Parts: sequence; structure tokens; C-alpha cells
Amino acid sequence: MPERVPQPRGLSHMTFIVSDLDRMEEILAGVLGARKIYDSGEATFSVSEERFFLVGEDDIWVAIMKGEPLPQRSYNHVAFRIAEDDLELYRERIADLGLDLEESRPRVDGEGRSLYFHDADNHLFELHTGTLHERLVRYAAGPVPATAS
Repeated sequence: MPERVPQPRGLSHMTFIVSDLDRMEEILAGVLGARKIYDSGEATFSVSEERFFLVGEDDIWVAIMKGEPLPQRSYNHVAFRIAEDDLELYRERIADLGLDLEESRPRVDGEGRSLYFHDADNHLFELHTGTLHERLVRYAAGPVPATAS
């Protein structure tokens, strides 16, 4: 009998190190509708002061911890799936918070649309309308000229 290879059960949580917990809370709540479920206050149970949030219909656990910001921006990012019909609403939320909205990378038709924005600590977030299945189906059709979306 083959040996069982353990597999992850799914995403546990994501943690962002931020210089301003209140500002990041405003971003998580204002853009993603996150619900704060825990605030350590000045107590330290882990590395530093921390807050926990639940995001989306699947209650994705997002943790933020006080610390030094990333030294520079990169394309490393976390993406949340959103409904196509809500894209402009999210664009408005990002603008209302004065966040740095980035132009989308060139895309082939059929892989979904995205909004990218940075927080003050150089974390890049993506709000994306597509799914992995849709992207793989589109890529299987072969390359065509990309469009910005």
C-alpha cells in the first residue's frame, strides 16, 4: 500500500506586518468589508501587537501585526476574488481611502479583470474577477494580444 502523503487542508491565515495597525484596519474594513474579531491591545502573545479579521463569505483569517514596513514594492501580492459587477464599487472604495491604485497588468481576454492597490507598507493587493478554471481554459486556447483591464 502506498504511503499516505499529507496535504494541507486549505489556507489557515495570512499575516501582514504593518507600521500603523489603525490604518490597515481602515483599509481591510473599508475595501474588503473585513470584520475585526480580535485586538491584542498592547499585549504581545506572538511577535508584536496584533489584530485578527475575517474577510469574505469564507471567513478568510487575516492577521496584522505591528512592525517595520516592507522596504520596497514588488509584484508579490495577495488576491481576493470579487464579482465582476462589483469591480467599480471596489474602485470607488479604494479611491475613497486615498490608496495607490495601480494599473492592471496586460491581460488576455477571458482571464478576468483586476484592480491592484498598495497599502502604506508596500503590500500589494489584487481584487480579481476570474477563477483559476477560467484562466486555464483561456490559456489552453493559445496566446493572443493582451489588453489592459
